[in-house]
Amino acid sequence: MAAPTEPVVAESDSRLTPGARRPMGVLERAVVLLGYHWLLAKRTLRGVLVSRFLMPVLFLASMGLGVGSLVDRNSGGVGGVPYLHYVVPGLVMVTAMNTAVAESTYPVMGFVKWNEFYRAMLHAPHQVFGILTAHWLMIAFNIATAAVAFTIIAAVFGGVGSWWALLGVPIAVLTGMAFSTPIFIVGATAQNDSGYSVILRIVITPLMLFSGAFFPISQLPFALQPVAWATPLWHGIELGRAAFVGGPIPDLWWVHVGVLTAYILLGAWLATRAMRARLVR
Repeated sequence: MAAPTEPVVAESDSRLTPGARRPMGVLERAVVLLGYHWLLAKRTLRGVLVSRFLMPVLFLASMGLGVGSLVDRNSGGVGGVPYLHYVVPGLVMVTAMNTAVAESTYPVMGFVKWNEFYRAMLHAPHQVFGILTAHWLMIAFNIATAAVAFTIIAAVFGGVGSWWALLGVPIAVLTGMAFSTPIFIVGATAQNDSGYSVILRIVITPLMLFSGAFFPISQLPFALQPVAWATPLWHGIELGRAAFVGGPIPDLWWVHVGVLTAYILLGAWLATRAMRARLVR
């Protein structure tokens, strides 16, 4: 007598029906994770949008118009353009950096240690690289919206000199993500958030002041100029300024893009390894 065989259960394409389901594809997993981040973002969306349009007004009113009028009256602008046109690209890239840092510090520590959302995602199950990629995509979206808001307000203030300024948005995303992926390494390795205070005080604030956003780095002491050259912010500002002013294209534009891309890729690789070592046991 033949042994009874197990009934064959067909896999369902729907995620809502009971029974066996086919494995989720890479794109489906990414959409699910992005949906989760979007759900979190919607809870504070109104306040975030207000701040993203209000901060450019405050920055441009103080630095672009207030300080800018003094610079234009005394020296005729900077680099052959009015100070407002000079400072707007720097402020857009600084905003991209600050947005990336804000989204890549304490929220990541929360996902890793405090509420352990990353660990819950791994049990869904998802892969570490997929989890981080979805988070990075959401951060890139936030950087883009911040850059768009700043560009709109700058145009209203008369601080945009060319339609090429639209290229400033992807440049801002590159610049912000060059900070975001390396900072994830801290969240993957640190046991508390004290390291973020050090990063903000010793790295982020000096970069904002001394990377060419408000004055040419040629005015820095010669020994400090190579430090600025090695940072992502200076490369983003150089690319962004050419776009916002309408040219000329920097001679070494490919170096600027290459440095920003290298920061992103190397940071993503190291962050993924560090996060996998911490979460996968």
